[in-house]
Order: sequence, then structure tokens, then C-alpha cells
Amino acid sequence: MDREEISSDQVKPCWSIDLDWYQPNNRSFFTLARGCLCPKCRKQLKVDEGEVSATDLLVAINDCCSQKPGFITGETPILESVFRFFLASGNQPLELEELGKQVSEWRGGDSYRTSVEMLSRLLERDRYYGLRQAAG
Repeated sequence: MDREEISSDQVKPCWSIDLDWYQPNNRSFFTLARGCLCPKCRKQLKVDEGEVSATDLLVAINDCCSQKPGFITGETPILESVFRFFLASGNQPLELEELGKQVSEWRGGDSYRTSVEMLSRLLERDRYYGLRQAAG
């Protein structure tokens, strides 16, 4: 218990998808998120006819696509799993420990690749998904 009390006194960084990161880094949130849509939502949102708002993509993925089998599996690359997890959870910022627990569950109990140490290294080096530390 003492260890938990000590660590809870320190402010731990939270992570999420930084939607403002994409444009200055010549990346497209729409393109990445579109690849996570199920066929029904792709058709409903008319993604082939033009860009859809980030909010509409997040809502569709949260409400529908993330509920489909195989949205995240043990074979999904780790950063892709984290990206998809944030899409599925409405992009709510999380501390690494909680993020690791949640992503591990989605991946069928993969606790090694979702450890705080592993996620910290991977997220700090991300230059593709826009995963960044969020303001607490």
C-alpha cells in the first residue's frame, strides 16, 4: 500500500490522440481513422465522397465499429492497437498504467507488449498516429 500512496502523489502523464498534431506533421487523421471503419459506417458516413469530421468518425467507431469482432486483436501492432483503443473510447486521455490494462484486455491479455515501460517507449517515439501526452 505504501508504494501506491507514494506513486499516487506524483502527477502521471495521460496520453491520447492529438488531433492538432496531424496537419503540421503532414499526416491525416481522417485517412488513419477511415481505415478503422466497418463497411456499414464507411457507407453511412459517405467517406468515399469526402472528409468526415473527427467527431463523426469517433462517434461511429465508438458506437459501432469497435463492437465488431477483430477490431483489436493480439496480432494488431501495438501502436495501431493503442490508436484504435483511443478511437473506440472517444479519445479519453489515460495514464499509461490504465492504458496498458485496457489495451491488454482488448488484445486478449497481452501484458508484456502493453506494459508501462513498453508503451512509454513506443508512445514517446510515435511519429505516425499522433499519440501524445495530453494535458492531465
